[in-house]
Amino acid sequence: MRNSINIYSVKLLLIFLMGSLTISCSKDDDAEIIAPLTPGEAELVLPLNNTQCEIGDVIANMAEVAFEWNEASDAEMYDLVITNLNTQEVTLRPNLTTTSLVVRLERGNPYTWNVVSKNSGEETTTSDSHRFYVAGEPGTNNAPFPATLVSPASGVTVSPVDGMVTLNWEAASTDIDGDPLTYTLFADKVDGNQEPPEEWKGLTVSSMEVEVEPNTIYYWRIETSDGKNTAFSNTLSFRTGENTSSVEGTVVSTSQEILDAISAAVPGENIYIRGGDYIFDSTIEINTSGSAGNVISLLAHPKDDTRPKFDFSSMSENSSNRGIQLNASYWYIKGIDVYKAGDNGLNITGNNNMIEFCTFSECADTGLQLDSGASDNTILNSDSYFNADSTLENADGFASKLDVGTGNKFVGCRAWQNLDDGWDGYLRNADNVTTIYENCWAIENGFLKDGTPSGGDGNGFKTGGSDDKDLKHDAIYINSIAVGNASDGFDHNSNRGEVILYNCIAYDNGRNYAFGSTNPLENLVIKNSVVLGEVGSINATSLDVTNNSWMEGFETTPDDFVSIDYSEMTGPRKADGSLPDVSFFHLEADSDLIDNGVDVGLPYNGSAPDLGAFEY
Repeated sequence: MRNSINIYSVKLLLIFLMGSLTISCSKDDDAEIIAPLTPGEAELVLPLNNTQCEIGDVIANMAEVAFEWNEASDAEMYDLVITNLNTQEVTLRPNLTTTSLVVRLERGNPYTWNVVSKNSGEETTTSDSHRFYVAGEPGTNNAPFPATLVSPASGVTVSPVDGMVTLNWEAASTDIDGDPLTYTLFADKVDGNQEPPEEWKGLTVSSMEVEVEPNTIYYWRIETSDGKNTAFSNTLSFRTGENTSSVEGTVVSTSQEILDAISAAVPGENIYIRGGDYIFDSTIEINTSGSAGNVISLLAHPKDDTRPKFDFSSMSENSSNRGIQLNASYWYIKGIDVYKAGDNGLNITGNNNMIEFCTFSECADTGLQLDSGASDNTILNSDSYFNADSTLENADGFASKLDVGTGNKFVGCRAWQNLDDGWDGYLRNADNVTTIYENCWAIENGFLKDGTPSGGDGNGFKTGGSDDKDLKHDAIYINSIAVGNASDGFDHNSNRGEVILYNCIAYDNGRNYAFGSTNPLENLVIKNSVVLGEVGSINATSLDVTNNSWMEGFETTPDDFVSIDYSEMTGPRKADGSLPDVSFFHLEADSDLIDNGVDVGLPYNGSAPDLGAFEY
């Protein structure tokens, strides 16, 4: 029995020892394996970025260049990568365990360098790249850094917009020697080496829009020149996709397409008209309205160099033969030339419309007229000129007249050499309406296209008037100018309302001001305004006339102004449609009209407003 117990005990001991060994082995097998951390980014120290580096010994045009960088976290070794930017040759010094190294490089070349941090793991981290020069022989001119191509990146597909793609590159304006740099763009379908057009040479910009074909591979690079040496970027390629349009809407290019698009227009729609001449022999009727948040737009195509011209010259002269009849509201019309309509070029009876950068010329009645309750319309940066009927009795530049509504506004508009008035505000069947004129110019109205007197009224701004001489047309003129008109610059014409002139100019008109005492204005306010020559008549039931050039304390002469030549005022507008820059009636530095106005709520320079339309 004792032997059986001992044997049993020995067996238990062996089982215990084997279990312990098994447990011990299991723990070792399941031990956690800790992977190396991703190494940090090395911070480059020398050579400094975009500088000419200090060099050591020179042997056979090879110079010693010292590289240094700061240790990166969790890095055990580094690869030093140096690229000759002229030849694209790469010098590699791998698996370095120090943070500095001297390398021999060819002189007279630009280089870029970076450091790759590594450890025993699979992941690496590459530093930023720095660029530097290795100076050539003393007295030589360093080759410039080549431009860095930014976009399109190599191998990408780019969708042209209106057949164009923009190429961008990074480049300095001067090199390390202080020489100004210019750039030549090479872009072609062959290899990036084909002769570029002249307009791609000698560039000082860092981007260019180029015309491309859809679904085609292009190659491009940039040559950098300091006038003595050149450097080429590497060559990238990209593929073009299908052409896209920069405009969202309906694009039309024939007279019938224009009529169809207008007829089918819905709120929020844009209609783009390609440049060129369009012949119409009957009135274009616009009857469908947009809304406050969804205007309907009729626009010149933004990518065309020529403007759309609506030619109505085949129309007979008749009061029903208007060019465009805008009966609707919430339309935006921009960039269209209306020519030789049989009556008004554009007649507006709707509300809340915007007409911008349009012209109305040689029509048989007023170029643009608002009537029949038209209200809250804005006419912006538009011109009306040479309008005259065959009997030489009628045709203004612009008119807010007859039974017009209130709240209409003209901004930055010009009217010249119209048979009758530049602007006509005569009322019939409307009363107590207000029209605003801001930065508007009325020039030589009452004269025909050939410069001869027309026989019309010839006023610059006719503020109002009516058949029974008791209707009120309130008119506000801000920074507006009447020059060279055959009759009156600013005319009251029995208007019984209120007229305000702030910072206006009148010169060389038949009468500069004609605010008569018969059927007078209810109220007349004139402030900060300039008249050169005889003032004319200033009458109203109530007057508020202060701080003007003809008043006590001022002696206004041509010497106050840089120029009194108003021929430049009918010159071309700026590309955005704004008024041209002129020297006419700009103040000389010693003029006593500077800082002698009164604050009327308009912006000004100096201690107080100047007199006239142009702040010094």
